[in-house]
Amino acid sequence: MSPDALAASIRAGLRQVPDYPEPGVLFRDITPLLADAKAFGSVIQAFAGFFDGQVDVVAGIEARGFLLAAPLAAVLGTGVLAVRKAGKLPPPVHQQRYDLEYGSAELEVSGVGIRSGQRVALLDDVLATGGTARAAAQLLERIGARVEGIAVLLELAELGGRGNLTDWPVHALLTD
Repeated sequence: MSPDALAASIRAGLRQVPDYPEPGVLFRDITPLLADAKAFGSVIQAFAGFFDGQVDVVAGIEARGFLLAAPLAAVLGTGVLAVRKAGKLPPPVHQQRYDLEYGSAELEVSGVGIRSGQRVALLDDVLATGGTARAAAQLLERIGARVEGIAVLLELAELGGRGNLTDWPVHALLTD
């Protein structure tokens, strides 16, 4: 599928939900895209094109990043790693605290899920401000992994997230 056709397919598969989860937020729901086998398969193949032969593990950021990371790992023949919100994984875990506009949050990865030197593709559904992706990449690198790139389904360019991720290649299938 051409990049333009893929972008159109993604755009058609996104449902915009105003004022969710709070007033003033325009939520991008990817569930219609996930339900479309052809479009979803094209998304995974496009992600595979970014990383084929270059990674040992695909990491997905909670929660929708999991839905993209697992099938990509299967296509690439790699392992998959969950980057979770604090308190969701059994010990031992590695943690990374980061700041949000309205406070702070923490991400965790399993202390037994990755080895030093492994090459990692980091996936999420939407790149907004880049804070969560940056924290996830920093966490993975702090424990010895090499983040080969960050890939997202949708980049919200007006929020400037790519500018917070200059240490890694960023791949977006659709930029709005």
